[in-house]
Amino acid sequence: MNRLRYPATAQDWREQARRRLPRFLFDFLDGGAGDERTLAANVQAWGQVALRQRVLVDVSQVDTRTRLAGQDCALPLALAPVGLAGMMARRGEAQAMRAASQAGVPFTLSTVGICALQEVRAAAPAGAPPPWFQLYMLRDRGAVRALLEQAWQAGCRTLVFTVDLPLPGMRQRDVRNGMAHQGARPALLRAAQVLARPGWVWDVALRGKPLSFGSLASQVPGGRDLGAFKAWVDAQFDPGVTWRDIDWLRGQWRGRLLLKGILDEQDARAAVAAGAEGIVVSNHGGRQLDGVAATAAALPTIARAVGDQVEVLVDGGVRNGTDLFRALALGAHGVLIGRPWIWALAGGGEAGVRQLLASWQRELLLAMTLTGVTRVGDIGPDQLDQFSSQIGLHPLCSKRQQLLNQ
Repeated sequence: MNRLRYPATAQDWREQARRRLPRFLFDFLDGGAGDERTLAANVQAWGQVALRQRVLVDVSQVDTRTRLAGQDCALPLALAPVGLAGMMARRGEAQAMRAASQAGVPFTLSTVGICALQEVRAAAPAGAPPPWFQLYMLRDRGAVRALLEQAWQAGCRTLVFTVDLPLPGMRQRDVRNGMAHQGARPALLRAAQVLARPGWVWDVALRGKPLSFGSLASQVPGGRDLGAFKAWVDAQFDPGVTWRDIDWLRGQWRGRLLLKGILDEQDARAAVAAGAEGIVVSNHGGRQLDGVAATAAALPTIARAVGDQVEVLVDGGVRNGTDLFRALALGAHGVLIGRPWIWALAGGGEAGVRQLLASWQRELLLAMTLTGVTRVGDIGPDQLDQFSSQIGLHPLCSKRQQLLNQ
């Protein structure tokens, strides 16, 4: 197959990333837990949401702008946190921050990103909003406090706190590539995969140094060494975390708090009670528990459960601007995208991410135009056909508009 000269879709960028990255890195991004049924269901579920086309409506002034977590956005989308993004392209998080800022959408830096918070913040154009910051609950609460303070000092005002990772999922692709093993044999396997990608070696492994966990390097023993860090972080996952710990976190963090990993309406209500300003309906991209519901299926019930009390975002399987429209029609205020932007970054760098986001904005605008809506706040169940209405949706437009006006 010839190389794609003009990638047009997230799938095209996925192919570009596959050709560029060592296999163990591509599979780390691309894979899911278990048999990857939830990974596949996330994508398929959005395609089952049929839209209601309308004609002869004045759509001469369609506006994709909105607000997410109090931030003005060119479209209702943010780049989700992706661990090791700086291993996929040279100083990858900094490149993605520039692309997101230029596109007018938020970028979320992962705790286990390669670039440090200050580097990512400095990469944005002058006057651009700071990044959002993603964090896990670690056993070492002192490290959590230090990371929160570091994020605040860097200007971050939105914390995306991941709650669905008490233990890492069973990701079989990582096992097959030797990422779950130590010793000479898995190291040789990964080395062979690296040597098969000389372009990546030159651009990332050599020119992209230092390849360390930037935000953790000054806080955590082993933060400057990928192998030592893995041993540390494996010991830091805390399966004993409960809602009491979220109460503690709420007392530590002065900014907006979004809880990422909500897939049940009772947990959504608990997030409201804990003082979160927003939730992310998420199954960790199908990377944690295989067999759980697709996020498109879980979203409407959760959106109804929390009403107008918090902002609702969703991730998982969103692959284009039309899927973004579907998410809004099902009750979300916006989406987080992970794999699409990291595929574009790996395949085309900063320019690839900018191209992807511009394409999604055009697709969203087209979906709005052909369903007869001109404002993001007006997208709701009325833009779904009868089949989609039968899955139990209730009007959510008023809730979205109230939050947009805040």
